[in-house]
This record gives sequence, C-alpha cells and structure tokens, in this order.
Amino acid sequence: MKFTSKELTPYLSARHFFGAEQRRHRERAKLSLVQLAEIVNFGKSTLARVEAAELMPPPELPAALDAAFGTEEHFHGLYQLAKREAHPDQYRRFMDFEARAEVIEVFEPQAVPGLLQTRQYARAFVGCLDNLSEEQVEERVNARISRQDRQRSDSPPYRWAIIDEAVLRRQMGSREATYKQLAWLLEQVDTPDSKVQVMPFSSGLHPLMGSALNLLTLPDGSSVAYEEGNDVAHLYEDPEAVKKWRRKYEVLRANSLSLAESAELIRKVMEDHTPCDTPPS
Repeated sequence: MKFTSKELTPYLSARHFFGAEQRRHRERAKLSLVQLAEIVNFGKSTLARVEAAELMPPPELPAALDAAFGTEEHFHGLYQLAKREAHPDQYRRFMDFEARAEVIEVFEPQAVPGLLQTRQYARAFVGCLDNLSEEQVEERVNARISRQDRQRSDSPPYRWAIIDEAVLRRQMGSREATYKQLAWLLEQVDTPDSKVQVMPFSSGLHPLMGSALNLLTLPDGSSVAYEEGNDVAHLYEDPEAVKKWRRKYEVLRANSLSLAESAELIRKVMEDHTPCDTPPS
C-alpha cells in the first residue's frame, strides 16, 4: 500500500508547527520517513505521528533533528514552545490516552472519580453542571459510564484512586444515591485491579489542593498527566513535567489513609447517608 502523507495544519499550535517544520526540512533534504528514522534513530511511526501532531515530540528528537538538518537550535526552540502550550484538543487526547492506559492513577478533591461513579451518582453530578436538558444530561452520563467498560474486560487497567474526605461527606443527589455510591466505592477499595485511598482532613494541606489529577501509564511505558482546576485543564506529555506531577501524587499517596483505614472511614460515612428505609449495616 502506498503511503500518503496527511495534510498538515502548521498554524494551529506550536506542536503542529513543529511537525510541519519536520516535514518541510525532511522533504527539502529529499528524505523519506524511513531514511530520516535511520538518521535520527527514531521509529518511522513515531516520526509520522510527530509530523501529524498526533504525538508530542520525544525530548531527544529536537536535538537529533537539528543535527540531521543543520538547523542549529531551530527544533529545540519549537519544542520549548510546544511542551508548554495547552493542546487545542487536549481533552479528546486525554480520552484517547485513558482508553489505552495500562495504569490509571487519579486524585479527586470534589467528587468520586468518573471511572468509579454509579449511574445515579453520575446523573446527579452532571445534572448540577450548567443548564443542561434531560437529553444532554443522559448523553453525558452514558459517555461517562461507558469509560468504565475496560474495567470489566479480560485485561482491565490497574486503577489507583485517591479521594479527598470531602468527597465522602458531600451528598450527591439523594441519600440513597450517595449511599449506593459509597457502597460501590467500598467494594473497589482493595481488589486485584483497583485500589482506593482517602486523603483525610486530618492530613491538612497538601500539594494538590483544589486540583484533580490523572496520571496515565501507557503500554510503551511512557506517562502523561492531566490536571484540572475549576476553569482550566492541561494535558502534560513532556516527561519532566509529568515527573513533577507524579511526585505530588506520591506525596498524597504517602499521607493518605491505608487501604484498610480508608475502607473503615467509608463504612463510617455510609451511616450518615443511610436511606431511611435501609437498616444500618
């Protein structure tokens, strides 16, 4: 099958411009992707995805390209811009990464992580956002719940969630919906594929106050980080940036309750959300 280059959009972002410049210099040098791959010691598929802006350039690639094309620090400079920008389709890219991730590590300060939400809880959570119609709420809930399909597959990702104690104590929807959500959370505290820890109020301040964080480990061993605040979110693919977020996550993990202590706190909080017609366990 003949290889057909994708049409590029160089002015959409610095990442797109990096890819377009790689192709421009490659074609000017009359090099195929295979030939360039041999020169810079990167795979053809990696270079093709960089050109199409489907992949953040690996940290070692800019220097290799500058050496190959004799462009001094041209690609080095483009990379410095690309790794700092918010990618225009970052949420879609995050969803793509999550669908492939072998390990998913999450911290949530305000609500149960989407991958652990029951349908009732998700409907209450989505329903309080913006002014959505019933159809829009149902559409978003279905999309959120569908993300959990991999957890029921033959090869589920390994999932580790840390949640703030506030998540347990905030009623979301009815008492029954909150109770059932906590019961499901309790089941997921310590399984072969799922771990849940609670960051207690007693631990005080921590490095992720006010931010939600997702760390995804991909099949090739690389990692990405997705950080969400109240109004902004950012996808980090640069290894050094991801390393900084991972260190913050490890601080949280070390200061959170153990799995057994987390399970005990969830049981205790469930008593406060017990529906009137449900006897306490």
